[in-house]
Amino acid sequence: MSRVAIIGGHGKVALHLAKDLTARGHQVTSLFRNPDHAADVEATGATAVVADVEHLSTEEIAGRLAGQEAVVWSAGAGGGSPERTYAVDRDAAIRSMDAARAAGVRRYVMVSYFGAGPDHGVPEDNGFFAYAEAKAAADKHLRGSGLDWTILGPSGLTMDPGTGKIETGPGVEGSQVSREDVALVAAEVLDRPATIGKTIEFNNGATPVAEALDALADGAD
Repeated sequence: MSRVAIIGGHGKVALHLAKDLTARGHQVTSLFRNPDHAADVEATGATAVVADVEHLSTEEIAGRLAGQEAVVWSAGAGGGSPERTYAVDRDAAIRSMDAARAAGVRRYVMVSYFGAGPDHGVPEDNGFFAYAEAKAAADKHLRGSGLDWTILGPSGLTMDPGTGKIETGPGVEGSQVSREDVALVAAEVLDRPATIGKTIEFNNGATPVAEALDALADGAD
């Protein structure tokens, strides 16, 4: 993929991802809400586009995605009210998928979380419940969208420096992973059509990212 749009472009994972992708020669367009963050985004080598997807229609988002070859969703409400969590992590995410289809962008990578899904097990009185529900709905919509999707399920996020190594595959249990390594995984899956249609849950581990993803693509443990 040579032209990649990152939605949520000022997030910590997204800033690492933009640097990774531009270093690989990709043209990156990063969409983000706050105009005060433009300089941070541009410092990654990405083209900065101020776009508050929470309040944009499907058609408006499609206009921002025109000409792209791939979309990475790395946005989030970041906690706060359940209403805003649903508005961003569910509704805006779903509009972005429909917008990608409308704009002719086939490839879509979702940054979700380890254990996401309708059986997430988070009780309703837990502050994480709205996020878990929102991500379950968004991921379900993506799987049925007809797009060339990959869903990433990183475990607990840390600010530790990236190691370039993960563990993934059958039987892996959630632990933790650095945001820098989440970005590396996202960058690597964009270069691997064999990851289309896969949900990849992972922690930091002992296997280089490229090797771990190639093993998944080959159907290995």
